[in-house]
This record gives sequence, C-alpha cells and structure tokens, in this order.
Amino acid sequence: MSKIISDILLIIIGSMIYALALTLLVIPNQLAEGGIPGASIILHYAFDWSPGIVNFVLTSVILLVGYRVLPRRTVFLSVLTAPLISFFIFISEGKAEPLGDPLVSAIFAGFIIGIGAGLIFRTGSSMGGSSIIARMFHYNLGWDLTRTNFALDSCIVLSGLLVIGPLNTMYTIVSLFVGKKSTDLIMEGLDTRKAVSVISTQASVLADEVIKEMKTSATVFKGYGGYLKEDKDMTYIIINKFQLMRLKRIINSVDDRAFVVIHDVRDVFGGSFSWPTKK
Repeated sequence: MSKIISDILLIIIGSMIYALALTLLVIPNQLAEGGIPGASIILHYAFDWSPGIVNFVLTSVILLVGYRVLPRRTVFLSVLTAPLISFFIFISEGKAEPLGDPLVSAIFAGFIIGIGAGLIFRTGSSMGGSSIIARMFHYNLGWDLTRTNFALDSCIVLSGLLVIGPLNTMYTIVSLFVGKKSTDLIMEGLDTRKAVSVISTQASVLADEVIKEMKTSATVFKGYGGYLKEDKDMTYIIINKFQLMRLKRIINSVDDRAFVVIHDVRDVFGGSFSWPTKK
C-alpha cells in the first residue's frame, strides 16, 4: 500500500512539473515537444485549441484503444497520469509571457520536462501517448518498439516546421536532447556506478588488495587468453565514480600491464558491493 501511495505522489508531482514546463516555458516561447503533448501544442498554435483539453481527448482515446498491450499496473497508473497532465496544462495555460530568448527557454524547458517525465517513469507509468501507439504497432505488427516510438515523436516534432518554423523546431530538438539527459539523471540517480573488469595474471592478488584498501568487494573469474594461449583471470569490481582514480592506482601498483575495461552501470541492486567501515 505504501508503495502505491508513494507512486501516486510521484505521479502528481511529476505531472505538475511536466505540465508547468510546457505552459510556462514551451508554449509562450513558441516551442514544441514530442509525444501527444507535443501534438496538442502544435494544434494549439495552428487552431488556438486548448492544449489541455486536446491532450486529454487524445490520450484518453489512445488509452482506450491500447490498454490491452500494457501491463495492468501500467494501465492503472497511466489512467491517473494522463488526466493529471492534461488538468495541470489546462489550469496553467495562458498564464505566462515569453522570456525573449527561445534557446534559454528550450534548455530550461527540456531540463524541467525531463525531471517531470523521470519522476513519472520511475513509478512504471506512462503518459498515455506515443509510447502506447508504439506498443500497439509492436504487439500487432512486430515493429521495433524503440524505433517506432522515436519515429512517431520525430514526425510530431518535424510537423512543427509548418507551424513554428525551422528555427524554433531546432530549439525544440535542443530541448528534447536536454530532456532526455535530465530524465536519465532522475531515472539513474546522481550516484552512478562504474563496473571495472581487470584481466591480469595477478587477479587474486588484485582482488585482495582492493578488498583491503577500498573496503569493497571484488570477484575473480577464471579466464583464458585466446591470443596468448595462457590463463589470465579477470577481477570484476563495482565502485562509485569517485573511487575510480584510487582503484586505477591500486591496479597499477599490482600489475602495470593489466588490461582494464571501465563502463557505466545503469543500476545496482541486491547483495552488497561495499562494506561499512569497521568502528
């Protein structure tokens, strides 16, 4: 029950942030947006229709048609999210003046939109828009989900060329890029992790040194080098980004000829990759 309540609170906050970014930054500065909210905004520019009402009508129709391809929990949360976004757009539309600098508006609009969308997506909800249409095409025709969603959003944004012109359309693309990064930040968090794979003849020694010096776990995998035809085990370590330089120094001190691969980790859960310092 507490999980549902926290998800509903996140949806309310995320929907409000998302909608206010549209009505206070996007619409007054003649920008556009992807998805169904973007289509509603473009129709507002073209015909002076209320973007809140249009967004509610379009998302309601899409949810009614596409509910079969969504998990039940996503349907429940989306039925809450889509009307909330429309409501917040409706009560705040026409309340702001243009800032006078579309580029700055696009950057901050994208950042704030990304925060709102990230909070919504963290709950497992959708905004009842193009992602559902993409799911329907995937479910019925086998189309690739990501590419279809990208194509739909691109068509909506590019249709703005006819209404807001090429310059503001390019500003909108900047906003979408910033929004994607902002959403990733909310989804993945600020405390990103690094996975470090070290191939070395001193893998066990390195693991012991990492555990001793950094108070973090290390796993050793048995390996075999296909080129040199000799055993070379791999040490696998998960750390936060602030520990990376220290780990590099430890690796160099143990085996300065080790082969090291470092990559970002989107999520870490279960077990424990670090130990608390003993008092």
